[in-house]
Amino acid sequence: MNWKPELDELARREAFAREMGGVDKVKRQHDQGRLTVRERIDKLIDKGSFHEIGAVSGIGEYDTSGDLKKLTPANCVFGRARVDGRTVVVVGDDFTVRGGSADASISAKPLMAEEMAHDFRLPIVRIIEGSGGGGSVKTIETKGAANLPGGIGGTRWYRFTTENLSRVPVVALGLGSVAGLGAARLAASHYSIMTRKSAMFVAGPPVVKALGQDLSKEELGGAEIQTRAGAVDHAVDTEEEAFACARRFLSYLPSSVYELPPTLPCADSPERGDEALMNAVPRNRKQVYKMRPIESVVDKGSFFEVAKNFGKPIIVGLARLEGRAVLVLASDSFHYGGSWTADACQKVVRWVDFAETFHLPVVYLMDCPGFMIGLDAEKAATIRHGVRAMAAVNQTTVPWCTVILRNAFGVAGVVHQPADRFSIRYAWPSAYWGSLPLEGGIEAAYRADIDAAEDKGAKLKEIEERLNKLRSPFRSAEKFWVEEIIDPRKTRSLLCEFARLAEPLRKAGPPENMTIRP
Repeated sequence: MNWKPELDELARREAFAREMGGVDKVKRQHDQGRLTVRERIDKLIDKGSFHEIGAVSGIGEYDTSGDLKKLTPANCVFGRARVDGRTVVVVGDDFTVRGGSADASISAKPLMAEEMAHDFRLPIVRIIEGSGGGGSVKTIETKGAANLPGGIGGTRWYRFTTENLSRVPVVALGLGSVAGLGAARLAASHYSIMTRKSAMFVAGPPVVKALGQDLSKEELGGAEIQTRAGAVDHAVDTEEEAFACARRFLSYLPSSVYELPPTLPCADSPERGDEALMNAVPRNRKQVYKMRPIESVVDKGSFFEVAKNFGKPIIVGLARLEGRAVLVLASDSFHYGGSWTADACQKVVRWVDFAETFHLPVVYLMDCPGFMIGLDAEKAATIRHGVRAMAAVNQTTVPWCTVILRNAFGVAGVVHQPADRFSIRYAWPSAYWGSLPLEGGIEAAYRADIDAAEDKGAKLKEIEERLNKLRSPFRSAEKFWVEEIIDPRKTRSLLCEFARLAEPLRKAGPPENMTIRP
């Protein structure tokens, strides 16, 4: 006698699991333009690499003889898989079973996914749709008591969620309506993506309506709102695009902080120059210019921007220099001239922490006239966020290289490299710096001279021309107040050299004194 009958029973139960919420619920998911959780996992990972855990867990219905009639699977699907040949943990909500709510969940499954990522030092990808929290109002009746958030035994998941941010890459995809704990799971990540047809909120429209705000899902928590607020990093049109972004983001990172980012083969010459850089920064200091074409200094096609809609004065992305992964910060003069607003400072804090966590050298292409000024800036406590950004930069230990393209002024100007340790710095001939910009400052500093002149306009112009000559970057270089002024066309070559010099300095392992911030 063998064990074939039991294996047949196992296969029957697995077949029930693959049916998910049933034909009607699957059809409804497809009719609304969304994939099922199993289809999503298949499209995210390397073909055929998914090893599921707990597939047959759920709620069984039995006949009077004790034989299984039907199995409704738990609405969490998770396991190990490979993405670009590397093992990751994948955990997804099944919206076809009770709308992804906790009423149909087995809490140990998403918890075990986080534990596996933590203990085996594996990246984790969360596919989120639904609430995934304490359940609906109906849960009070089905459970016979009200759930206490964080009650006895109820915080283990939160511990691993927090610790994983300091240990392994965490990617989260919001692919539908995401609320409550589901929203927290989406935000508690290093990189979050949502489709433009999705929505995320702490509480949905019916609950918010009780506050007197009658809003649609999109009006309350659509992609435009969440990416501008910085709660979600990226919005895409299709689920397939979301999977591609998740795979690409992971490609720049180690599997855990105990490893180093991978170096890939590179066919792009480190000596490649770009003639267009000679005209990139206009002579008119009041004229804006496009920063993103300056991405030509990194390996072709390697720049991967994150959080584009949030903190717009700062562009942030991952890139490669001769195949080596780096984090790139770059100023965008189209938004407040590149001045650091409160949200730009928050963006700097988050991504500089991220670079420190995963041992990524930092390249900063700088054009910052200072912190944002004015009433709105003061109301937003810009200076408080600014000093937090300064602290984050100063606490880094990863190698750092700054290229000053144009402005470097004030306290924000100081924050272009870590304090009191060596980092590499270059300046373009277009660089222009000081404690304060001349504009607006001359009238105050030279008021007596200007008032005494017969032609006040001519006197002002004379003073401006005199000070501008003194403010030439060459004068600073004479005093060794800046190390090197370079030909913009040599920027790529020097950055690639920086990446080579930085490579042996990177150290695997948890960074010291690291602050954990999602």
